[in-house]
Amino acid sequence: MKMRKGFTLIELLIVLAIIAALMAVVTPIALNAVKKAKATQVAENFRNIKSAVEAYVNVEQEVPTTLASLTSSGYLSNAPSGFDLAGDTSFTSGVAYATVVYTSGDVSLSDLQKVYPEISSYATTANGTKYPVLSLNFQKWW
Repeated sequence: MKMRKGFTLIELLIVLAIIAALMAVVTPIALNAVKKAKATQVAENFRNIKSAVEAYVNVEQEVPTTLASLTSSGYLSNAPSGFDLAGDTSFTSGVAYATVVYTSGDVSLSDLQKVYPEISSYATTANGTKYPVLSLNFQKWW
């Protein structure tokens, strides 16, 4: 009896089935890791913007109204994409407000709150789109 080299069709199908089963397990885990990494990156950008706004208010004694004012003044090295800043410069009753909004829409509020609980709500646009928001309050001390 002569031995033939190679694999049978059944053996190849079994190996392919095992590889497919492993991919079915690994793919959702990998996608979830990417999702968590994006949420962590966005949360870090929120933290950096918050620190820059706080430093700006303490030194300049006014609330910045745009991210460009933070970068041009040197409080933020570059403005991360997808973020907007709105500031209330009036200090009504000694308190001023600033709002940081993430408008890219690729991270959910619940994922961000797991990393950075201070992000508390959504901002809703006129067309109904919801974006994560970080609200900041500043007490006038000068």
